Amino acid sequence: MNFSAAHTELWDAMLQFGILSSVLLIANVLRRKVPFIRKSLMPTAVLGGFLAFFLRTFHVIALDGPFLDRITYHTIAIGFIALALRIPEKGSESGADPLDGPKSGALIVSCYLFQGILGILITAGLAATFYPNLFKAAGVLLPMAYGQGPGQANNVGAAYEQLGFQGGQSFGLSLAAAGFLCACIVGVIYINILQKKGKIHIVDNQEKAEALTIEDFQNDNEIPVSQSVDRLSMQTAMVLMVYFLTYLVSLGITGLLDRMSPGISATVSPLIWGFNFITGSLVAMAFRQSFRWFTKAKWMQRQYPNNYLLSRISGCAFDYMILAGIAAIDIRDLSGLWVPFLLMAVLGGWLTLVFLQWLCRKIYPTYYYEGLLSMYGMMTGTISSGVLLLRELDPNYRTPAAGNLLSGSTFGILFGAPMLILIGMAPKSDWMLRITFLLLIVYMIPLLLFLLRVNSGRKRGMGKKRMGRSGNP
Repeated sequence: MNFSAAHTELWDAMLQFGILSSVLLIANVLRRKVPFIRKSLMPTAVLGGFLAFFLRTFHVIALDGPFLDRITYHTIAIGFIALALRIPEKGSESGADPLDGPKSGALIVSCYLFQGILGILITAGLAATFYPNLFKAAGVLLPMAYGQGPGQANNVGAAYEQLGFQGGQSFGLSLAAAGFLCACIVGVIYINILQKKGKIHIVDNQEKAEALTIEDFQNDNEIPVSQSVDRLSMQTAMVLMVYFLTYLVSLGITGLLDRMSPGISATVSPLIWGFNFITGSLVAMAFRQSFRWFTKAKWMQRQYPNNYLLSRISGCAFDYMILAGIAAIDIRDLSGLWVPFLLMAVLGGWLTLVFLQWLCRKIYPTYYYEGLLSMYGMMTGTISSGVLLLRELDPNYRTPAAGNLLSGSTFGILFGAPMLILIGMAPKSDWMLRITFLLLIVYMIPLLLFLLRVNSGRKRGMGKKRMGRSGNP
């Protein structure tokens, strides 16, 4: 075998990873050493993504577009699988409510629906007036880019591009990049406004090393650190095995649909493959649950998942997902799409904040600002940008806000499953787009009723308990 540089198939992938990793390290140095960038709270991966984008645009570095798309596609699934494999921790966070998980999931999906309604109104309105040739279903990319991030913006944008939306993939990734800017810039500006008004107190957190205890590395009954196989190898093997099972499950479902109903398969199959992170998360949760059954049956004595290492795997996957997703943007493909892009980017960032202000005040009354900023960061960027904003107010995670991002994402997968069908329906025809628009509104109504009724019921219950404790007749 030829191991020289002439064997491009041997070296290309490693060289691409080397370039991406170098950019990530440079971005980390800039974030730590440049005061303006450090105070902006911009994640290192986002900064690296924009740096790689500009260097690639001006041909300073050679990054292959299809390779970046593959990295973005696979890392989003790997990251969510690693999160779903984590063993749920029984914490005693202040203000915690057993319904916070379902409520956060309903909030996340209702925000997706709101962004989808807003996006369709913008693109359909422009298509009916100034831009008759505009792809009307392009508005569906707003919740994919802002709510889901560059991974799904890339996947759905590429799927819509095959259906006639020229530049759809770059349009989705550009919206995702704008979402990160909203999370970082708008979020930081809003924090500064709240601080000047005296509504919040910013904790001075100078990026000190995180204090870790032995429990973070070695929980009760876990596999030993020193044994015949490294513990990190076990975590990586579990994640990749679940991803392999995800592939088999997706292949089985799409193959069955192909044989039973080719028409439905043509609509649903691309979405199943595009949203492989949902299938992967469900498979991972089932795999994690199997450990409990094996333990009860006395077939297993050790706990194999390690939450700390799984978090590191997911963090690494998401960093490369963000880095590759932003670097893959081809700004030249936005020619003729600047007006819908700017309208969706600006209105999406502003109205998402207004929508979350209304609901978070009702859902998270005891930790409103923590809940609001963490959700806004996630609903315009990713869970990492939500955590970044939260850490300015709650660096030690004393409120349930950080847990709500994870538990809400899990319930959001279940509540958001119907959106798979709506995303596939929207671009089929004008009538299907109208039906999709109406279904988005119809589906959002019960979610909002659930959020508002459950919260009002909880307040009445808490009021009765206080009266009972006071001893009043």
